[in-house]
Amino acid sequence: MDKKNSPEAERELPPQTAHVSRRDLLYVIGATPALAGISRADAQPAASDQQATAQKAKFERKVFNDQQWRTVGVLCDLIIPADERSGSATQASVPEFIDDWIAFQKQENGSDHEEAQILGGLMWLDRESNARFDKSFADAAPDQQKQILDRVAWPAKAAPEDRVWVLFFNEFRDLTVSGFFSSKMGVADLPYLGNTAVTKWEGCPPKVWTIIEDRMKNGFNDITREARAAKS
Repeated sequence: MDKKNSPEAERELPPQTAHVSRRDLLYVIGATPALAGISRADAQPAASDQQATAQKAKFERKVFNDQQWRTVGVLCDLIIPADERSGSATQASVPEFIDDWIAFQKQENGSDHEEAQILGGLMWLDRESNARFDKSFADAAPDQQKQILDRVAWPAKAAPEDRVWVLFFNEFRDLTVSGFFSSKMGVADLPYLGNTAVTKWEGCPPKVWTIIEDRMKNGFNDITREARAAKS
């Protein structure tokens, strides 16, 4: 269960879309809550690994207790592990982001819904892991963790009694992806090319300009048809 095999939890995906990249994850989460906040990795970028470790040690949790914090870290890294491009979700301070976000939502909206959903889901992971493997989810072996997550990661295959946990995992995955790609590490992973100096302006590429000219001649009717087709 990793970032390259994360499905969209609110719709059934065809087999060919089962393998997605980190960039593809941006499209499955829709509007990300990360746009309303800022991750700790952005707020205080670490100058070194030692400094990053010190900053993590200073973080004061507002939502998660020690056991929940362990589970959050493990689950985040199962969703976005380290790869050849960049570090894992925990290395990008995603657990801190999630803790901050849940507390922020509770304060701003006066609702415990998201907190209850996430904490309930973490409790369910531990309950299922203890029942099946006699150990907490964070202490279970990777293949054991995968067995549990496979029940909720693929909505079309989920049992009716697991539906509420499918929604939990969907929300947790959205928060993980949002936190990662709003961090300094996640932005570098994309890579984001905005706000970069252009040493030489070569104009619009001929191929793109040809398409633009064709569509201008047609009164952009092609674009209208494409938009309608996308909605149907």
